[in-house]
Amino acid sequence: MNASTTSATMSTTAHRIAYSQLPPGPLEKAARLLRWPLTLAAILASLYLVFMVHASGQTFWALGLLALFAAFFYVYVSKVAFAARYLFPGIAGMLVFIAFPLVYTAVIGFTNYSSAHLLSEERVREYLLEQRDAVEGQVQPFSLHADGAEFRLVLRDAASGEPRFVSSPLALRKAKGELKVEMRDVAAEPLPLSSPLQAALPLRELITHREALSQLLLQMPGQADTLHYLGLREFGPIRRYWEAQPDGNLKRLADGQLYKPNRDTGFFESTAGEQLQPGFKVLVGGQNYARMLLNEDFRGPFLAIFSWTVIFSLSTVLFSTAIGMLLAVMLNWEDLRLRGTYRTLLFLPYAVPGFISILVFKGLFNQNFGEINAILDALVGIKPAWFADPLLAKIMLVIVNVWLGYPYIMILCSGLLKAIPADLYEASALAGAGPLTNFFKITAPLIIKPLAPLLVSAFAFNFNNFVLIALLTDGRPDYLSSKIPAGQTDILVSYTYRIAFRDSGTDFGLAAAISTLIFVLVAAMSLINLRLMKKANQ
Repeated sequence: MNASTTSATMSTTAHRIAYSQLPPGPLEKAARLLRWPLTLAAILASLYLVFMVHASGQTFWALGLLALFAAFFYVYVSKVAFAARYLFPGIAGMLVFIAFPLVYTAVIGFTNYSSAHLLSEERVREYLLEQRDAVEGQVQPFSLHADGAEFRLVLRDAASGEPRFVSSPLALRKAKGELKVEMRDVAAEPLPLSSPLQAALPLRELITHREALSQLLLQMPGQADTLHYLGLREFGPIRRYWEAQPDGNLKRLADGQLYKPNRDTGFFESTAGEQLQPGFKVLVGGQNYARMLLNEDFRGPFLAIFSWTVIFSLSTVLFSTAIGMLLAVMLNWEDLRLRGTYRTLLFLPYAVPGFISILVFKGLFNQNFGEINAILDALVGIKPAWFADPLLAKIMLVIVNVWLGYPYIMILCSGLLKAIPADLYEASALAGAGPLTNFFKITAPLIIKPLAPLLVSAFAFNFNNFVLIALLTDGRPDYLSSKIPAGQTDILVSYTYRIAFRDSGTDFGLAAAISTLIFVLVAAMSLINLRLMKKANQ
């Protein structure tokens, strides 16, 4: 290090020391003063959110939020974990948006979660115990009357409409929780003249007090039963359908029949096997996975769909790579005129939104009115049934997907071709090699190495290409011999969607098991492909 460099370094250090010794400015002072109050407020807000989640009955969610907030404040408040401040957002995002959905999906795959088993056992029990009905013949109409700042509730005779019972003044706006109200018999104890009833509130104003009225329990003179709010015009006694037993069973009050929670089937069941709806979620272990592999009705279409998914993904990647690489090599030819125009036209399928192109192709392949069949009919006199024949439908899917995918490969190869040294082609020309030799001996080997990871990602994308299947064929035509709805052009992800949300009663547990299997298969095949390519490139 020379003298000038040493002098400059010492001067910079001196300036830094002098700057650090300057008194803080107004903004810095304000930031220092507000730092800990704002941090404390954020901690309290986070704890309140965790408490609210726990109070709603979601204990595991509350623990997860608590761990996330604790890690956040430890990293950004403590000086010990200063270096982790740059890594924490990425790690937290990966855990929240990638790891957690994967784990949650895998857990659902071990349950019977479906449209018939949406709730927990405790929530189903509460739902059944809340079932009740009004006692016919004892329902009484009512009206609400203003009494200064308060209100009076009047029960009227159903036939004559005359007042029969009246309440003391009620402050409805302040009512919180159930409120027991003693009713006065007008015939036995007439209203005092000092508090005459005013006109009944119209329906519009009555609706505004509906929530407060629903909290009232009317105690009638000389009666043990209380009247409950039944609607905008009626109060009446209710009878419950079920009664909880100390052993966890439910007793039907109408006939005394007992129903026991069956944690194998997820239903409250009687001794005769009668099941109450709705069911509740239970762990079923590997039943969903066993159903995929061992159930004959399920295994047949599943294996066929899995095979077609692999063929669809591989053929799309192979044809897209071949076409895209060929076009990139042709457009790299310097003597080709109007290269920019060709490149723009060939890039258009990638620039147009995919769902628009798919719907356009759906019209072009229409058997009766599509342009493709019109051309084929004029040339060779045939009109293929693209959507009815399984083989033609699969060919159509590959054609459309290759059309959508080749521009991506073409752009990648165009960039990679620029990195190939021109000296290699000059030496090849001196050796008398032709274009095909240059392509297979120089271009393809040098392109395929950096392109390999992108081809693996393209394979994984097409393995889960739900949009193409849903918009073009919707998985049709269906397997006619299968008890579980399945289409011959379905891939695993569209098949999972049909099971989870459409054709078989929203079986989320089975769909989650298939999704987990898809993840394992894609991950395994991607790792195998990467390892094979790595060995081939060594």
